[in-house]
Amino acid sequence: MDQTALKYEKLIEKFVKWAETEHDIRAAIVIGSRARTDSDEWADLDVIVITTDPERLLSTGDWVNNIGDPVITFIELTPNGDFEERRVLFKNGLDVDFAVIPLETVRGMLHTEIPPELAVELSNTFGRGMRMILDKDSITDQLRERIANIGTPRPSPPTQHEFLEAVNDFWYHAVWSAKRLRRGELWWGKGGVDGHMKWQCLLRMIEWHARAGGHDTWFRGRFLEKWADPRAVKEMRDAFAHYDEDDIWRALLATMDLFRWLAVETAEQLNYQYLTRADEHATELVKELFAGRSCGK
Repeated sequence: MDQTALKYEKLIEKFVKWAETEHDIRAAIVIGSRARTDSDEWADLDVIVITTDPERLLSTGDWVNNIGDPVITFIELTPNGDFEERRVLFKNGLDVDFAVIPLETVRGMLHTEIPPELAVELSNTFGRGMRMILDKDSITDQLRERIANIGTPRPSPPTQHEFLEAVNDFWYHAVWSAKRLRRGELWWGKGGVDGHMKWQCLLRMIEWHARAGGHDTWFRGRFLEKWADPRAVKEMRDAFAHYDEDDIWRALLATMDLFRWLAVETAEQLNYQYLTRADEHATELVKELFAGRSCGK
């Protein structure tokens, strides 16, 4: 075990020792890479805290002083948006996400049917590593069994409608971003190209493309470089922009090229329609806006 791992284990020991004396904290689970054996020195620590009083842990960060010497702490929504978590950076550089979940929510998961969407989310959350560190009510054993019964459901492929929505969304925002650039709004233009078009459209298409080819994809782009099509990873180098008008235009055009072949290949693998007319019309408009920029200078 490396020195960083040892530091995290000591921090976990301090947390457990403190939590054992807190009546409202009923259980705690380490998830992610720190619950596996393949974590590296850069991995953070993700802890799910099951409690009868979430507000106490979320309303103030004073309790974190019982665990270490915090330098930064704040509240953020969990990636799926269902719960809040307290994120903490300690003085020794260790960073921890304490996801706070009500006990009644966990009990509900144990005794009700889990819909497919939630099953995929639970698989992503617990299936990539799960280690119990505190359990006052034997609830984590039940949770482990529940998760095991779910198995590892693969995300279902997009429906034809979902696929077309993503394609339309992308090409609409390609034109939208170009207009922002012509208007001189670099912040918004870059936000469209490297924000919405990447995270809401391109990432989904990269995931769908990989899954259509039989690959396992991590959630929210984690370890994308390992499971995405190598061609896409290579082209990504040119798809992001500096905060510079010329470079944002270049990145916009590169992102359009990247999305196009990914979407076309995904449509072919899924036997779906591709919106060629939308692609061609949006591309023509973007190129006209780009050319007009040169004339206007």
